[in-house]
Amino acid sequence: MTDLCCCPPEAGNSVCELPAQDFSRPARMRNVCPTCGVKGKPVQGQTVKSLLAVSLRQVRQVEYMFCKQATCTVVYFSLDGEQTFNIEQVRERVYQKEPDNGEAFICYCFRYSVGKLQAASPEVRKEIVDNIKSGIHSGQCACDLRNPQGSCCLGNVYGLIKNLETPADKTNR
Repeated sequence: MTDLCCCPPEAGNSVCELPAQDFSRPARMRNVCPTCGVKGKPVQGQTVKSLLAVSLRQVRQVEYMFCKQATCTVVYFSLDGEQTFNIEQVRERVYQKEPDNGEAFICYCFRYSVGKLQAASPEVRKEIVDNIKSGIHSGQCACDLRNPQGSCCLGNVYGLIKNLETPADKTNR
């Protein structure tokens, strides 16, 4: 209730639309990267903590998002906009930030790099996918902790394979 409102409580003054004195709205939480403006993907705090190469005293107990934009150096940002962590502060190369880097892992749990998939034949690529799936089904993956995006890599693997296929590869399926 404000001094500007003279409505009695039973008239609903608790939700009065008159401006309150000395009231400031909290900053609106945003799910877009403060650097590039691209919508982020929610990621668990444990993912952020396990992948950062900084003192965990720097990691606040807030919600974090993952920025997948390749041209942006930010990997994680807090929803309140107060904190960011960039590629230099992460233990691993981040596939989404370096999709053409042959040394970057695309599968962090079973250690398949972009270069390994690029150099592989279509048959070997299928074996790699089968190996990843087998590891997932046997409970050996930890994508929530090892993959900077905090989720399964298979979508990235399938996407890269699709981009690598030539028309000749596609006709052999």
